[in-house]
Amino acid sequence: MSNDYLAINNLSGGYEASQVLFDLSFAIPRTGVTAIVGRNGAGKSTLLQTIMGFIKPSAGSISFEGKEITNASTYARTRLGVGYVPQDRPVFSDLSVRENLLIGASRLPKNERTDLAPVLDIFPKLADRLDQKAGTMSGGERKMVGIARALIGQPTLLVMDEPTEGVWHGVVDEIQERLIGYGKNNAILIVEQNLDFTIGIASQILLLERGVISQRVAATNKSELEMLRKRLTV
Repeated sequence: MSNDYLAINNLSGGYEASQVLFDLSFAIPRTGVTAIVGRNGAGKSTLLQTIMGFIKPSAGSISFEGKEITNASTYARTRLGVGYVPQDRPVFSDLSVRENLLIGASRLPKNERTDLAPVLDIFPKLADRLDQKAGTMSGGERKMVGIARALIGQPTLLVMDEPTEGVWHGVVDEIQERLIGYGKNNAILIVEQNLDFTIGIASQILLLERGVISQRVAATNKSELEMLRKRLTV
């Protein structure tokens, strides 16, 4: 059995008038964190939206647990166990924290959908905020709710777009700690601009430049990490 949970093969795509992704191939292992980094406009969010089924690829394939899902709907992908935390609007602002979490539990058996304990154990601060409207929370707190909503569905692959953007440093540390724990038994694919956060959480890092993966770095390779940092800051 392959150790890959998600396999991207020769993937190309983008929007009607513009190709953004060019012949991408990489794999996500069954456990641990894979991070995609790159400058603004490199195609990172487009890649995640394609993986989630919001954008149809023009070529290539996407497989999850050995099953091709290239043409599957976003709903079908979530039912298979893929959770998603978008960069923008990670919560339903007019709903309470509790209601947001219950929406995330929809893929679970009916008798398990109201059990919030698993995600409240991960983010205990939310326990006292369950009845608060999500839209009245700080940016970092909304990110926590968005992550918790994805996690409550017990995804085996968690896909996240810029989870630390606009988040206070103390909350960033908490998010990092929780994701490291979750990644011990599950797969996480993350797009993130905060390179220090990325290095602290990822086992492999992919550099995306103009829609092409130009560098693959193991998080334990200090010399390549330094080279990666220079390429992103020059």
